[in-house]
Amino acid sequence: MFAVPENTIASAATASTVHPALIANEYARHRDRWARLLRYDPDERFAALVDRTPGQEVWLMSWLPGQTTGLHDHGQASGAFTIVSGELTEHVAHRGHTHSVGIGQSRVFGPGYVHEVGNAGQDPAISIHVYRAARTMRAYEALSRVS
Repeated sequence: MFAVPENTIASAATASTVHPALIANEYARHRDRWARLLRYDPDERFAALVDRTPGQEVWLMSWLPGQTTGLHDHGQASGAFTIVSGELTEHVAHRGHTHSVGIGQSRVFGPGYVHEVGNAGQDPAISIHVYRAARTMRAYEALSRVS
């Protein structure tokens, strides 16, 4: 299951089998593609590049309790993330909505989508992220909403 914000609908020219949420789910199911990269960093969220093609990047991220991205967007990139283990919380700035995202669930984002993602729980979390266009992150000054 995944929620699709209005600004993230794939164009008709994009086959549904290559939607970033489906790719993130596929990678999440195949731990052999990323398990050797998994680390936990006590100081900040850990990220490792799993795969790169001319059109997209796939990243593995691990989150200890309390770790967060801060409020940010991804520039012109679109994509999705899927939870492998644990639970993450996403706060969507333009709507003011907060979503708990659990194992097997995905969230998608598009250009100009401002959000904050973090681990507000008591257990570590692992997620797979797919970015269409180069992975960028533009931070915004704001109070943390995820904790």
